[in-house]
Amino acid sequence: MVQVEVRPIAPTAVPRFHSLTTRVPGLVVVLALAAVAVPLGRLVPVVGGPVFGIVLGVLAGVAVPVLRSERCRPGYAFASKTLLQLSIVVLGTGLSLQQVVHVGGSSLPVMLGTLAIALGGAWLFGRLLGVRGDTQTLIGVGTAICGASAIAATAAAINPKRSSVAYALATIFTFNVVAVLAFPPLGHLLGLSPEAFGLWAGTAINDTSSVVAAGYAYSQEAGDQALVVKLTRSLMLVPIVLALVVLKSRTEAAANKLPWRKLVPLFLIGFLAAAGLRTAGLVPVGWLPGLSLIGTFLITSALVAIGLSLRPRELRDTGPRPLLLGAILWVLVAAGSLAIQSFS
Repeated sequence: MVQVEVRPIAPTAVPRFHSLTTRVPGLVVVLALAAVAVPLGRLVPVVGGPVFGIVLGVLAGVAVPVLRSERCRPGYAFASKTLLQLSIVVLGTGLSLQQVVHVGGSSLPVMLGTLAIALGGAWLFGRLLGVRGDTQTLIGVGTAICGASAIAATAAAINPKRSSVAYALATIFTFNVVAVLAFPPLGHLLGLSPEAFGLWAGTAINDTSSVVAAGYAYSQEAGDQALVVKLTRSLMLVPIVLALVVLKSRTEAAANKLPWRKLVPLFLIGFLAAAGLRTAGLVPVGWLPGLSLIGTFLITSALVAIGLSLRPRELRDTGPRPLLLGAILWVLVAAGSLAIQSFS
């Protein structure tokens, strides 16, 4: 008689499988809405998939309350954190480190100067307006570096409130639209050369799509210059996010207890590694459009999840002050970029 030994399932297997299955309902909702938001973003680049994503998430949650049930929350939590971090790694393949060299030393003072203006202005005017904490940080970083991508990277590192992310994205989006419409005629009025306009647009407009729209509306040469400056500006994500992680840990009086992997987020290492692979020519050129689309889809999915988790009351309670802070920073950075160019 053959005896069959039945081995019990490992104790960790069932909880692990249960953890995976609990994420499925929320992830299905997130991916379905992201599949709508990304094409909308391609149709209206000045808005972009991430902004459409958080808007669709909020609207879907309001229109269909069951989407905010406890059953969906594990999937939303996974998307808003893990997919967000993964999106930053994938988007790193769009940056070649050689572009930093090509921009030239003459552009660096403008980029560093506008970075200081945005971050310093966020601290000063945020305090004056009563906009502090995560909202102040996200608006400052989004204005200083690269809009939605910078907000996403910072959010992945400091775990802000959902309402702070939504306000920061809304603020950045508003002034992206204004910049695309206002910068080209202002550039012609000021008599800026294509190179000067490209540097202005690349340092004073936030999201890449808006930089491209304004730059190429001015001229082909201005668009090329603006895009390179903008991509180089994206590299500042790494030191800024690292600094924020360290500051946050010290504020919580836990800096000496945190392992290095907490102080140096793995997604930032992945971002640099992806950029390094692109620079070394190990990422085939034919893959770049697909990787860009995947990165956009992932970041849009994460923001859909944040929108679904958001309560409109959280936005109403904050009021218009974050938008006013964004307006002040936008004017300061735009004026500062022109001023630094004229004196450098």
